[in-house]
Amino acid sequence: MKRMLPGITALGFLALACTTFGNPAALPAVNPALSEILTPTGFAPGDSFTGSDGSLAEIYERVNPGVVAIFAYGTGPEGGALGSGFVVDMEGHIVTNMHVVSGAEMIEVDFPSGVMMEAEVIAEDPDSDLAVLRVDAPAGELHPLALGDSALLRIGDPVIAIGNPYGLYNTLTTGIVSAKGRTGESMRESGESGFYLLGDMIQTDAAINPGNSGGPLLNLKGEVVGVNRSILTDSVTQSGNVVNSGLGFAVSSNIVRRVLPSLIAKGMYDYPYLGLGGLGELHLQTVKALDLAYGYGVYITSIAAGGPAAEAGLRAGMEAVPGMEGLLGGGDLILAINGQTIRNFAEMISYIVLNAAPGDSVRFTVYRNGATEEIPVVLGSRP
Repeated sequence: MKRMLPGITALGFLALACTTFGNPAALPAVNPALSEILTPTGFAPGDSFTGSDGSLAEIYERVNPGVVAIFAYGTGPEGGALGSGFVVDMEGHIVTNMHVVSGAEMIEVDFPSGVMMEAEVIAEDPDSDLAVLRVDAPAGELHPLALGDSALLRIGDPVIAIGNPYGLYNTLTTGIVSAKGRTGESMRESGESGFYLLGDMIQTDAAINPGNSGGPLLNLKGEVVGVNRSILTDSVTQSGNVVNSGLGFAVSSNIVRRVLPSLIAKGMYDYPYLGLGGLGELHLQTVKALDLAYGYGVYITSIAAGGPAAEAGLRAGMEAVPGMEGLLGGGDLILAINGQTIRNFAEMISYIVLNAAPGDSVRFTVYRNGATEEIPVVLGSRP
């Protein structure tokens, strides 16, 4: 059940951080209600993030009881997959990655106490690569973890990952927030353009390896700020497992906060949809060739027929550009959404997913024909 995201890059390949296996060998509960889990305690820059004794050990001792190992058993030659997860409420709900459990015939959850239980899948969300499991566990085994506010993270802030890399239970690794607002391919195909993008991911250099998928990325208050998901690497072991290269990615806690209630209540989350494609980043050569007045924003390269962007009158490039094979000029350049400056495609996806819902009207500021103008767009649902 090991999966790799489609697409080879110049730096290597992006691999989902679960691992395969053949035959794998108490503190008081906190935040017992889901509503409390979803309410960030919040912290401000300059706050102290260490435990009361100034050590990571105290944070680990407090958080680790809520982190579980997940075995997803299948019938294929690889036997199944190993990942991680964490408890989110006293009802026995556990968050992990969808790619860890998707297609499994039986799912085993192992608690740090040694208790092993079978779990059921409540919901799978291919757009965020999140899944919600449920176990019928006694209250004494359930130690829910609190969600922090990932928007408050700064590049350079220290973070902790706890999980089960290569089946090594309850492993803690540390690092920093290397970047914010990254995108990656989701688990759901979009038809014409490959896969929908998963936005607002956190990049970290905390060691994330196969088996860490679905485990928490934490700030130094012990709050979950992300769900560890994948690594970018160009190395594999002789057994075919990917090797950590210091480039790890986690689904942000604010994505989790937005989708989790709906996943538990309805088994799905309805994502907003624009129906356009664009350049990921702008570079000087492209800006000059397209005769753009701005060196930032999203240049539209395609519009889905009948989609929200098409209905709003947004324009994709249609004119040949000398010396730029495959790039068409004359398209709109998106500069801002609802007054929020958008520097690149990743920021556009993250803003829409975190701040809007299907049916919402958002205001696009676009550069067109030498001038800027405001264009309202009514968002649809991802088809």
